[in-house]
Parts: sequence; C-alpha cells; structure tokens
Amino acid sequence: MKGLYWQQTSSAEETKFVFLEKDNLAVLKDNCVKVQVKACGLTSIDTKLLSEIKMEKEFQPVGREIAGVVLEIGKKVSFFQPHDEVVGILPLDSEESGLCEVIVIHEHYLVHKPEKVSGPEAVGTIRDGVRAYTALHYLSYVSPEKTVLIMDGASPFGTIAIQLAQHRGAKVISTVFSLEDKQHLEKLLPLARIIDESNGKYDLTESCLEETGGLGVDIILDAGVRLYSKENETTSQQLLPHKHDIITLLSAGGHWVTTEENLQLDPPDIRCLFLKGATVSFLNEEVWNLSNLKQGKYLCILEDVMEKLSSGIFRPYLDEPIPLYEAKVAMEMVQKNQARKKQVVQL
Repeated sequence: MKGLYWQQTSSAEETKFVFLEKDNLAVLKDNCVKVQVKACGLTSIDTKLLSEIKMEKEFQPVGREIAGVVLEIGKKVSFFQPHDEVVGILPLDSEESGLCEVIVIHEHYLVHKPEKVSGPEAVGTIRDGVRAYTALHYLSYVSPEKTVLIMDGASPFGTIAIQLAQHRGAKVISTVFSLEDKQHLEKLLPLARIIDESNGKYDLTESCLEETGGLGVDIILDAGVRLYSKENETTSQQLLPHKHDIITLLSAGGHWVTTEENLQLDPPDIRCLFLKGATVSFLNEEVWNLSNLKQGKYLCILEDVMEKLSSGIFRPYLDEPIPLYEAKVAMEMVQKNQARKKQVVQL
C-alpha cells in the first residue's frame, strides 16, 4: 500500500515527506476493522511531542483524520458492519498513513459518518471539532451570556471554535490578521466584534474591555502568545498578544486556554491570576488518545462533532480537495504553517 510519510533527517530545519510502498497490510485483529479510505485530512506533525513520548520513527505516517467505508471486521467488533461509512482519527502510534488506500484500525477510534456529510467535510472538521470541544467544554465551560475571545478566528480551528461558542449562546470576540480573514468571518456568523490586528490601529486590550464594559473576558482561547518584548520576537510572533495582555483581559473567575506549550509565567503574573481567581489550561487534544481512561467520552465527542456537521452548525473552512499526487506539496505547506484553509486529500 502506498502512503505518505515524514522522514526524520539529521537537520531539525529540514522537512522531508516521501511516498513509500508497503508490501503487507496489518493483520486484522479481533477488535479492528479494515477501512477503504476515501478522504484524509492533513495536519502538521508535532515532532517535539513524538520525541518526548518516545514515539519517534524513521518514517512517521502522515494523515491521521480519515473517512471511508468498512470492508471487513474482526470477530469481536460490535459497532460496525461491512459497508458502513466511518470517520475517525488514527492514534499517534499508528504504523499506517491515512493516505493508504486501505488501512486497519481499532474500532474505538472510529464513529459512523452521517450519510449527508461528504468525506472531505468529515475529515476537515473532526480534529478541529475535538480541539474546540476540549477547549470550550472540558478546559473551560462555555454557556449563554459568557464572553469568549477566540484568537485568529479565521483559521480552520478558530472557525469551528467560534461556531461551537455561538451555538452555546456565548458572545464571541475574535481577532484576525488580514482583510481576507476579516471578510471570511463577516460571512460566517455575526460576531460581537472582529479586531483586525494587521494594521496596528486597534489595541486588543482596549477593544475587549470596551466591549465587556470593563469587566473582562470569561474565556480566552489563544493561538499562541508573545512571551517577550517585540524586539526579541520574530515577525510572525510580533502580531501575537503579550501574555500580560491576556491576563489583563481575563474577568474574575475567567479561563485562559492556551496553545503555547512554552508558556512561562512570572510571580507577578501568578499573583494577578490568583487575585482574579482565574485559571490557565493547556490545550493538547492528544490526551484523549494517550489514555483509554476517557475513551467513552472521546467517542461521544466524535459523534457530537459529526452530528453538528450534519445539522449545519459546523461549517469547516476547507480548501478544495486535492488528489493524492499533490499531497506531498500540500503537506509541506501545512508543516510550515503556510496553508490558511484546511487541506484535504480525496482518494
């Protein structure tokens, strides 16, 4: 089976993706299903995480969000039958690329795909849906009348997070970094405020405090933060809010959900959070698959994401599906964070 893999090189700067032909398909175990892949979503590979949890391989499989049709089931499989349409996320330790024509996967990583949802839509939504649920339902609790600030709302993840927060009745503020992003959000849903940070005209702290009457924001979902002064950061990081601005924006009892894995807080920052009774949580959606303890909740999230996609609550920010032969170039763009829309391969 032909699949796409990331090849580990001696240089940390170099990113190399290669197509490899595998001779044999994995053995179909009792609790596994054989799936013919119809669509696969592309997501950047977190090489640092793989290294830290000792899951590095010479050739790392690419493409973990998959949708397809069940061809064969193991003896103890209870959730699926042959010809069922399914969607899911391959685990971190998967040996197979989601871009293979046929794969074998444990049934607990899959859910049924609604009939009215296409394969590209399903794989383009499922991972960002899990991230949004983790951030807004488990690390914080979004509910009516709460104010939510979602950074970089025009990203594929930001788009789904906004839709989930608004569905729960929250008041949503979002930031964008270009006119094109702003136009995308204006077409999406009516937001309380869109703050364009590309031209430097709007102050994030001032705008959010004005919108909330000086009370602050209940939930902040960042897209990275600036840890140091602008002079010491790269050009792309200079557009990010400083960690002090985030803490200033939090309301009493507020929740800050961060994607910044290297976040460092100084004693004055901690003191300010204590006085507000605020919390900081780290968004790492991989925890669902790193332990079987919450497998039931994880499957409920996957099913709920698909139900919301089927009912039109979720509308993913997708690029046009691409053929398999273009996957290598697309994955290089995704890994370098150069693709604004979600990249999906249709097999």
